[in-house]
Amino acid sequence: MLIEDEQQMALALKAALNQHGFVVDHVDTLALARESIMDQVHEVLLVDRQLPDGDGLRLLSEMRKRGVTTPAIILSARNDAQDRISGLDEGADDYIGKPFLIDELIARVRAASRRSQTYLPSHLLEGDLLLDLTCWEASVAGQPLHAPRRELQLLQVLLRRAGRTVPRRMLEDAVYGYDDEIQSNALDSHISRLRKRLSDAGAKVEIRTVRGVGYLLRVGA
Repeated sequence: MLIEDEQQMALALKAALNQHGFVVDHVDTLALARESIMDQVHEVLLVDRQLPDGDGLRLLSEMRKRGVTTPAIILSARNDAQDRISGLDEGADDYIGKPFLIDELIARVRAASRRSQTYLPSHLLEGDLLLDLTCWEASVAGQPLHAPRRELQLLQVLLRRAGRTVPRRMLEDAVYGYDDEIQSNALDSHISRLRKRLSDAGAKVEIRTVRGVGYLLRVGA
C-alpha cells in the first residue's frame, strides 16, 4: 500500500511498482490508510510523512501498538539523521529520503517483502492454472497458455485474490501506467480475451463478473 498525497509522485510510483509485478493500493490520507490497513492484508507499506491530516509516523506508531507487523518504508523529504532515527524508532523498517532512485526503491520493497510473513510467492496456482512470476509464463494442466503481458498482469491480480472480488479500479491500476489513456471498455475487453484463452485451453477456473464492482476468479463448478 502506498500512502502518498502528491498525485504525480503517487502515479509514477504506482506505474513503476506495477511494472515489477506489484499490485498497489493507493490512499492519500491517514484516515483512509487506517481503514485500508485494518481491512486488507498488504505485503509492504510505503508511507509519506507529510500528509494532509498528519505525520505518517503517527500512523506507524498506532499500527505497531495494534499489532500490525507489515513491513513499512518511510518516503520523506525530511531526511536528516534525527528524522531517520525517529522514523525507525516509531516502527519503520526502512527510511528513504526524497528524491530517490526508483530502482533503489524497488529493491528495498523486494527486501521488505522477503521479510514479510506474506512474502510474495514466485508461482501462483489455482485449480490447473499456474502463473510463474519468475518468467511471466502461464500454463493450464502443464500446457503453455500464451497471452500478452497485460493479460498476464490481470491474471496475477485475480490469482492473488482468488475467491475474492477484485474491484475494477484495482485491476486497472495493476495494468495501466499513469500516462496510459484508458478507454471505458478496455478492462472488459482484456478480461473477455483472457476468459476465451482459459476456456479454449480447458482450464478448470472461471472469471466471474461481479456487476458494478469488478471480477472474481475461482475454480469452476
